[in-house]
Amino acid sequence: MLAPDTIELTARARADLRMGVPVVIGSSLVLAAETLSSARLKALQIAGTPLVLAITDWRARTLKARPYDTDLARIILPMDAPVEWVASIADPAGDLNVPMKGPLQTRRDGSATDSRLAIQLAKDAQLLPAAVIAELDAPQEYAAKYCLTILDADALAHSFENSSPLSPLISARLPLEVSEAGRLHVFRPEDGGEEHYAVEIGQPSRSTPVLSRLHSACLTGDILGSLKCDCGPQLRGALSQMGSEGHGILLYLNQEGRGIGLANKMRAYSLQDQGFDTVEANHRLGFEDDERDFRIGAGILKLMGFSQIRLMTNNPAKIAMLEANGLEVTERVPLKVGETCHNTNYLATKAAKSGHLL
Repeated sequence: MLAPDTIELTARARADLRMGVPVVIGSSLVLAAETLSSARLKALQIAGTPLVLAITDWRARTLKARPYDTDLARIILPMDAPVEWVASIADPAGDLNVPMKGPLQTRRDGSATDSRLAIQLAKDAQLLPAAVIAELDAPQEYAAKYCLTILDADALAHSFENSSPLSPLISARLPLEVSEAGRLHVFRPEDGGEEHYAVEIGQPSRSTPVLSRLHSACLTGDILGSLKCDCGPQLRGALSQMGSEGHGILLYLNQEGRGIGLANKMRAYSLQDQGFDTVEANHRLGFEDDERDFRIGAGILKLMGFSQIRLMTNNPAKIAMLEANGLEVTERVPLKVGETCHNTNYLATKAAKSGHLL
């Protein structure tokens, strides 16, 4: 009973990858490309272990590498490749300065399961979605010899398919500018991930549709007043409307940068400075348009006793995801605020490429 289970081992593995420590997934040794050290790469090369660098299909398309595995490409790593080469494949920061990185050879034989899981684990650790993979003959022995975290591939895949259960941690009265009848609820996921919050205005009925907003954390917009997005005005506008109506639920979900994390969001901003739009920047980094998990919001609302909501959103994907997870969205309440001269193109891209109703 004292041994860690799959969820706990996965949390440990995320921390390992962020620190540059290898983990074992299935029959493969895995290192995050972003935190890979020259010493560890050299050790693998000296051992003569064939290596591949797993990247997503979006990143592969940017590099003109063939994604034989459909959703990812396993690039064969030259045995003399320096760590800087690995970084240049994983990180698009220097793509315009050095556009030709090939020819890149990609594997088309063997299973890509471990590589696929490694990329997802790197995403969950809010790292660039790229991982160095070495196939092992005796993974259990290797992990024991070097004290590495080892994850069963099937169990890890199952955990990725299911959103981590949330537990209500604490709630307390929180008078707000928009309403003195405010209350903050804190929810903690079992997988050791970020906590999420619900701001309850008034005492909304659980038997009628409640005015709701799923708001993803945005440090730059919510706190710093960034003019590059409309997040801050949307947050304040939603709270203001809930205060005016006397009740509502605003979920503040820690899914910065559409789920890619603040560091990767800043990487995307840097690419936007090079002329790419927000979707193109995410793709060049290897991410989907939107990596957020709206099941988290559905879970919190159901834990709080709500089954019907009036959703404040311009994003139809939120409605579809909530309805797919057992909530009834009785009304979409538009939230069109915060357009500036700095975010006009950003909003236009959200409308044209992400289907937002603006």
